[in-house]
Amino acid sequence: MGIIKQFKPNKPTGSAGDPIVSRLAAEDKVSWIRKPNLRFLYFLLVPAAIGIEITSGFDSQLINALQIVPSWKTHFHDPQGSLKGIIAAAYSLGAILSLPFIPWVDNKFGRRGSIFIGSAIMVIGAIIQGFSTHVAMYIVARLLLGFGIPACIVAGSSLIGELGYPKERPILTSLFNVSYFFGQIIAAGIVFGTNSIASNWAWRIPSLLQLAPSLLQIAFVYLLPESPRWLISHDRIEEAEAILVKYHAEGNPDSEFVKGEIEQIRTTIQLEAEASKRSWLDLLATSGMRRRTLITSMLGLFTQWSGNTLISYFFGDLMSMIGINDDVTKQKLNVGYAAWSLVTGATVALIVTRFKRRTLYMLCTLSLLAVYTGWTVSMQKATTAEDAGGHNAGASIASAFFIFAYQPCYNIGFNALTYTYMVEVWPYMERSRGIAVFQLFGRLAGFFTTFVNPIGLDNISWKWLIVYVCWLTYEVVFVWFFFPETAGRTLEELAFLFEGDERAHLASEAVEKTLHADEKLSVSGKQEHQA
Repeated sequence: MGIIKQFKPNKPTGSAGDPIVSRLAAEDKVSWIRKPNLRFLYFLLVPAAIGIEITSGFDSQLINALQIVPSWKTHFHDPQGSLKGIIAAAYSLGAILSLPFIPWVDNKFGRRGSIFIGSAIMVIGAIIQGFSTHVAMYIVARLLLGFGIPACIVAGSSLIGELGYPKERPILTSLFNVSYFFGQIIAAGIVFGTNSIASNWAWRIPSLLQLAPSLLQIAFVYLLPESPRWLISHDRIEEAEAILVKYHAEGNPDSEFVKGEIEQIRTTIQLEAEASKRSWLDLLATSGMRRRTLITSMLGLFTQWSGNTLISYFFGDLMSMIGINDDVTKQKLNVGYAAWSLVTGATVALIVTRFKRRTLYMLCTLSLLAVYTGWTVSMQKATTAEDAGGHNAGASIASAFFIFAYQPCYNIGFNALTYTYMVEVWPYMERSRGIAVFQLFGRLAGFFTTFVNPIGLDNISWKWLIVYVCWLTYEVVFVWFFFPETAGRTLEELAFLFEGDERAHLASEAVEKTLHADEKLSVSGKQEHQA
């Protein structure tokens, strides 16, 4: 009872402060479409930052689809079991190796610099992957691809959240993960198109084309402005102010919102800096930071241990288990699944602001548990019939239905909200480390599941799904007791969500003083003019 009482759902231990800036943003009824500067910024964000996860989606679908390509299987001697697992998991392993360096790179070179460096590494990895002569070279290439992606993801998700206007920020950060499905569709379509090529170019072409998203990021990232938070943290306040005035006030230097926003960011970062040693130990230094780290670690596991890697990396194997063995049919279903994922992911991202964060996470975990339970039952009946030399058409259709039903349930929380939530939960000074921790646990979970999934399916067949049913039950319980609500506030108003009221009120008071002083100057100026 003591533990349950201590962790009541939806009750953060601190205050988010008086949401002055959020109120000012809510009073702005002009759509971003009618703001030329903000509109241009959002269009630039698509190729430079929002599209970063295209690479991850491309990668998951590439490995999934290439396992169906005859020339790939022949060239690499049809890898099975643990070797197949390590080929898929090398991407996650490379990401794990890069994570300790990310906060330093992010702080030293800025959000844009991190994206550029990570993209350059991935271009090299894709070239090596496309010209691999043996399986060891292919694995090294995938390690390089994985090594580059976290720098882009951490910096890109932060940059989107830190440049976006508060009203559109949740949608922008939700669309960040939707680009994953664009990558899946592109990869599935390319492999489907090259599948009929008789030579090794059937797999070399799609392997080389994995560099395309990274080239876009390299070409566009320096056309974006730098994060105002990063600039302010490096004492470049005038540059940060110019960016916010241009994009959040359409060039109006007298904007009350921007004046409040700048003061809020400056004061909050100063208060954070006083309590931060800029060390990994900061993540465990206080009860608030420990809770953030716990939530972040679990969310990293949830995004990869919820059964998604089983479908995204081993779709072809699952189809074979339920009696669908034709390679062309598998490729068509694979493309269809990727398109379905994109449609459902984009739909959820566009309506995410209408619901509370905890509501969506609870709906996500409960629906995933229901889907996996139904899938386990139907999979048992389908595989039992196949093993006996027969075919249970009803069970096979039901299994395929649950596979397709899985994706919208996953998208409700773990796709649409992942980076929105991470950007909101972590204050600026620890945001890079916090999202790096999320990446660490996500990549560890991804490495583990992609490695053991083929082993589990080979050894215990449909019973492997029971493992995920048990884990999804744990997810439901954890989300209920530990996930706080973060909707409806600016990033600075959430900076002290788990801390005491004092620092949150100091930040609010600084904004109030700035706006109040501005009102006095405005009134004084009018009086002098009238006199």
